[in-house]
Amino acid sequence: MAPQDDVAQRLTSRFGRAFRAGDVLFEEGSPATEAYLLQEGRVRLIKRAGGVERGLRVLRPGDFFGEGALVPGSVRSSTAIALGDGAALALAPDTLGQVLETNAAVGGRVVQQLVRRLIEAEDQIELSMLRDGQARIVLALLKAAQHHGDGAALALSPLDLSTRVGLDVDTVKRVVQELRDQGYVRVRDERVEVPDPAALRELSSLLALKQQIRGAAPGE
Repeated sequence: MAPQDDVAQRLTSRFGRAFRAGDVLFEEGSPATEAYLLQEGRVRLIKRAGGVERGLRVLRPGDFFGEGALVPGSVRSSTAIALGDGAALALAPDTLGQVLETNAAVGGRVVQQLVRRLIEAEDQIELSMLRDGQARIVLALLKAAQHHGDGAALALSPLDLSTRVGLDVDTVKRVVQELRDQGYVRVRDERVEVPDPAALRELSSLLALKQQIRGAAPGE
C-alpha cells in the first residue's frame, strides 16, 4: 500500500463518518463543532429564510464544508442533507489543525476549497445582479467553463445549476434544453459541455445588454 493510501485509510478509520440518503449532517442554527471533508457521495447545503428553502450548493467528494466550526462559538449558517449514501471526515477544530500540520495533501485540498469558495461567492454576487433567468444560467455556465478550462465537460446537473442561480430545477432544465437546441452547449448524461466558449460569452453579453435596455425603458 502506498504511503498516501495508508494515511488516507488511517484518517478514515479515526475520523470517518458514514451517512445514508436523507441524513442531516448538521442543521442551521445548531452549534458548529466539526468541519467536514467529503469522501464519498453528495451533500446538499440549504438555507431557510421566511419559510422559503433555498439550495446553496451541491457538494461532491473532495469538497470541504462546515468550516464555520473553525470559529469558536459559531453556529451553522445552513443545513447539510445527504443526497445519497456516502462518508466524510468529521474534524473538530483541534483535530483539523493537527491533520493540516501532519498531512500536506489534506492541507492543500482544504486551502484549494477555501479559495474556490471565495471565487464562488464573488460569482454568486454577480449572478444575483441579473434578473433574467436565462442570463443567470448562461453566465453560470460560462464561469464554470472558465474555472474548469475552456472545452472541458462540466460535472453540472440541473440541481447543481439550480442551486447556483437560485431558480427551480424545471426552469433550469428548460433553459439548458434551449441552449442545447441552439448549439451553445452539449449535454451528455449529467455533464454539460461548452464547445464554443466565445459564442457563449457573446450570448451572455447580449443578454446583459438586453437587461440594461429593459431596466432603462420608461415605466419598467
